[in-house]
Amino acid sequence: MVFSFIKKEHISNKMGRLAVIRFVTTMAAAMIGTIWALYLDSFFNSIILVGFFSAALALLSFLSYFIFVPIVEKINKGKIYSFSLLVFSITYFLFGINSNLYYFVILAFSLTIIGTLKVMSFGIMVNNESSKKLLSQNEGLIYVFANVAWLIGPLIAGFIASKYNLNVIFFLGAIFTLISFFLFKFTKLKESNISSKIHLNPIKTFFEFFKNKDRAIAYILRGGVNLWFSLVYIFMPLYIIRNNLSELWIGYFLAATVIPLILFEFYFSKLAGKIGFKKIFKMGFLIVSILTVICFFVSNIYLILLILVIANIGIAMIEPTTEAYFFDLLKGKQALQFYGPYNTTVDVNNFVVKIAASSLLIFLPFRFIFLLFGGFMFIYFLICFKMKDVIEAKK
Repeated sequence: MVFSFIKKEHISNKMGRLAVIRFVTTMAAAMIGTIWALYLDSFFNSIILVGFFSAALALLSFLSYFIFVPIVEKINKGKIYSFSLLVFSITYFLFGINSNLYYFVILAFSLTIIGTLKVMSFGIMVNNESSKKLLSQNEGLIYVFANVAWLIGPLIAGFIASKYNLNVIFFLGAIFTLISFFLFKFTKLKESNISSKIHLNPIKTFFEFFKNKDRAIAYILRGGVNLWFSLVYIFMPLYIIRNNLSELWIGYFLAATVIPLILFEFYFSKLAGKIGFKKIFKMGFLIVSILTVICFFVSNIYLILLILVIANIGIAMIEPTTEAYFFDLLKGKQALQFYGPYNTTVDVNNFVVKIAASSLLIFLPFRFIFLLFGGFMFIYFLICFKMKDVIEAKK
């Protein structure tokens, strides 16, 4: 069994339910994420334009995270999450029947905005249901379930895309998201963490967030994971197609990249809680940096894909632990105010790297992208030396 290395005593009832819901929801995201770059390319017919449009979505998401802080502070997180799931299901269905560029842009913008509420509400629920000593372990559990979905989803999407068309995948995504909506309703999870103080000024929240050095460093490090996934899920699928491989190979590659995450994330998340986050972060970023740069010197596409899969061992050290590290730095109900702004690191890094990569491709061959991403990951490795170490086992 995939989950045999997770013992029952590691899982609370509520955390187990949230993990299952995350699995079903992520199945939809994984299938659609597999063909998303191809779907964008069907409208823009250019890797460069796909990169720039993705950067625009990242900028919109960045603004939404700050604007929605008062909503997350004031409203029950369970209601916010269930609402976002319902909207996602409807939007996926509309993607499946749409062929108009202008409608597509409206739908993509809407999904991006609601997606910020979905991420904030779920992340806060996981934090609220965890003790400080088990937070990194519970985050690891959630990510294991999500990554199993990222293993299965691309295989399904790759097969369907090679045999049928992309619309079918959006319909399946709508169905899975609707199922997760009802599963969440049936869990009857009551989320009562409401803040009495509402922060209505997003600009003030922005400056207050970065006033703390440790929060600022946690913010930067979190972005490294999502920067890496921009390479994997935006640029590599298009690179695979441009090298005359079928959509099925996209599914194979994206599924394979998740295997190291499934095998190692839970282990590394527990280890980080025992020995501290700093050692884990440094090693993870260094592994990814070195292996990505190696791809620049390799010409065989199959070998490049294999190296990128192995590089995800480094990502397994970072992905589940960065969020737990951030929550460990917070006090009281600061999560309600700062978790949304913290997630903007995803958009900032996505925006920067997509603009940088798309601009680079105007002048240089694709292989220089590996140097760009490898350089970014080495910068994160250097930043790790400045972070405050946290050992959950001592709390």
